[in-house]
Amino acid sequence: MSRWGIDLGGTKIEGVILDDAMQPVVRERLATEQVGGYGHILTQIQRLVDRMSEKSGLPMPERIGIGSPGRTEGADGIVKNSNTVCLNGMPLGRDLEERLGMEVMIENDANCFVLAESTLGAGRDEMSTPGMTAFGIILGTGVGGGIVFDGRLVRGAHGIAGEWGHNPLSGEREPCYCGRNGCVETVISGPALERYYTAVSGRKATLTEIAASSGRDQAARQTIDRLVSSFGRALAAVINILDPDMVIVGGGVGNIRQLYTVEAREAIASNVFNRSFDIPLLPPMLGDSAGVFGAALLAGPPRNSRVG
Repeated sequence: MSRWGIDLGGTKIEGVILDDAMQPVVRERLATEQVGGYGHILTQIQRLVDRMSEKSGLPMPERIGIGSPGRTEGADGIVKNSNTVCLNGMPLGRDLEERLGMEVMIENDANCFVLAESTLGAGRDEMSTPGMTAFGIILGTGVGGGIVFDGRLVRGAHGIAGEWGHNPLSGEREPCYCGRNGCVETVISGPALERYYTAVSGRKATLTEIAASSGRDQAARQTIDRLVSSFGRALAAVINILDPDMVIVGGGVGNIRQLYTVEAREAIASNVFNRSFDIPLLPPMLGDSAGVFGAALLAGPPRNSRVG
């Protein structure tokens, strides 16, 4: 049985068809062109699905998985908190089902990330043991997360399970777009760290440049120290409640090597309600394929059955 998935991003829409061996049969991309508005994005998704069917020679599937920034709620799949702002408040799930003529399963992009990485990527071997829990996090322009238990996504009663990016960090006061102050996202997202560096140094630099110069630039070192210490505090709060078997780190900030050092583990351990921090902290293996692979995994078994 093939599995079809779409990763709906701010600049591109990517589609994949996976075969029974979880190998891609077809991978296609189109520009999102969100300047054209909500209706145009629906049209682009429809074009992509048509192209995937044409190139693969496969008939349209009964269901398709969609990964998207933000969250959906209700039977109609109303979008909220998406950085593709024209989607917010719109019944994306209902409208896509009408356009495509198939069942549509929509998940947050962080959920798609952790589902793919725990099933096919960094956590594949560990998660083959029944009853294992993975916490997957996205550190990039925003901060998000998702939970997989025993091969299945944990969504929670409100559909927000894993959203650690909007937990408050003690002592932090910067306003967040969500209306609160001092959220994790306002401290360790890429833009937040770059703003911090500029405030300290008076210069602008990308986070990659900041990390690379941290051995010789005091302001850069201070910025990376802030990342490591705040990451430790923020992640420990999740571990104290969830106590997962592994943490998988994705996103641009997740590429910063200092997050995988002894100092970073000590920053986590010093805030965990335990004598030590013993679980693996894993970089991703699937690169930018994780989102679209995770979306395809959604489309395999029927709703509420095990994935993988």
